[in-house]
Amino acid sequence: MPDTTTGEVTELLQQLIRNGCVNDGTPESGFESRSTDVLRTYLEGGGLDIETFEPTPGRASLVARIEGSDASAPSVLLMGHTDVVPATEGWTRDPFGGELVDGEVWGRGAVDMLNLTASMAVATKRLASTGWRPQGTLIYLAVADEEALGSHGAGWLTEHELDAVKADYVITESGGIPMPTAEGTRLPVIVGEKGTYWCRLVVHGTPGHASQPLRTDNALVTAAEIVRRIAEYRPETMIHDVWRRFVEGMAFPEELKQPLLDADALPALVQDLPLGLARQAHACTHTTFAPTVLHGGTKTNVIPDRVELEVDIRTLPGQTGTDIRLMLDEALGDLADRVDVHVLTDDESTASPIDTPLWDALNRVSDALTPGGATCIPFLTVGATDARFFRRLGIPSYGYGLFSRHLTYEDYAVMFHGDDERVDVESLQLSTELWQALSRDVLGG
Repeated sequence: MPDTTTGEVTELLQQLIRNGCVNDGTPESGFESRSTDVLRTYLEGGGLDIETFEPTPGRASLVARIEGSDASAPSVLLMGHTDVVPATEGWTRDPFGGELVDGEVWGRGAVDMLNLTASMAVATKRLASTGWRPQGTLIYLAVADEEALGSHGAGWLTEHELDAVKADYVITESGGIPMPTAEGTRLPVIVGEKGTYWCRLVVHGTPGHASQPLRTDNALVTAAEIVRRIAEYRPETMIHDVWRRFVEGMAFPEELKQPLLDADALPALVQDLPLGLARQAHACTHTTFAPTVLHGGTKTNVIPDRVELEVDIRTLPGQTGTDIRLMLDEALGDLADRVDVHVLTDDESTASPIDTPLWDALNRVSDALTPGGATCIPFLTVGATDARFFRRLGIPSYGYGLFSRHLTYEDYAVMFHGDDERVDVESLQLSTELWQALSRDVLGG
């Protein structure tokens, strides 16, 4: 690929980072229209059909299409989101500066997932500008609100504008980190994701004067014990099919493979693994409970009579909201009747099959683009992605990209929603090559 393309995707990523489309979960945040404006300007003039959708002011998504010549041929949707999570104070560089330093682009969203959003856009424009006329249709979607469950983005589009985004196959974030093994490079492809059960626990107490705390019913003290119990709760280990296929595909040595597939041995093993792999192995095989937000009290000298605690619960394949309520009651024990549970979201786990033409094409193209070759293996992401909206419509949806060996799995895992997020320009180049080659492979022309 010419260096001009590498520079093009690098510059576009920098612009998207600098737009600072921070989604804090409120309807008025994000303002992704800043980035859809940039992307429309970039894509116009290349022969693409472009539409934007804005269900809420500022929360815009962009769709660009290369229409296929054969209505019976398969179609592919390349979907990248334009919003990012807030940045903490631990960064060593401006998280919205988009600086290029020693061949790496720094900034919030560099790996989640503005890198792929930018490379998908560049690949789509390049394909269109060459006069490529595929049999099947290629759709590029730059979508809003992925970081807050998609109600202003993919969720809204699939409910209200499905014809604009419907395809036979969907690719979004975020696999493709090269993992070396004794039998060659393995590239994880996200074929499924855990479910999301977010809830607010309201803890009640009795108000009183804080100068007389003896034998008071302090809701904050009760909430502290509830936080401790949730943090110490240990759900059972589940060795499900996607995890088994990943471990077997990685060709781990037997002394590692055996405990990774043993529900009794895995909890001890993750205490000794490198942090990134340990967190993934644990989260992929357990229902996780994370207390994340606490609000309570009105004044220093008043005993709190109400505390609100938000808990992020991620569910495994096959689990329902009823299962989670039973687990939550088990974790709280005799304090369960002291809590009102308000469910904020209940999205069950989703997964796609791998016996598809798209899976075969990913293997062919990735093997050709990876020095020394590579093999794709299925993986489960422990976070939520917009792929779930399409899986629920029966559309096979994968998370993928293609990254260089400069970005290790450990680095990637730590930077995701973490400090000092950055991506190397070689990875940007590889992903752009991937989307072009994959589109030609699947869609013809």
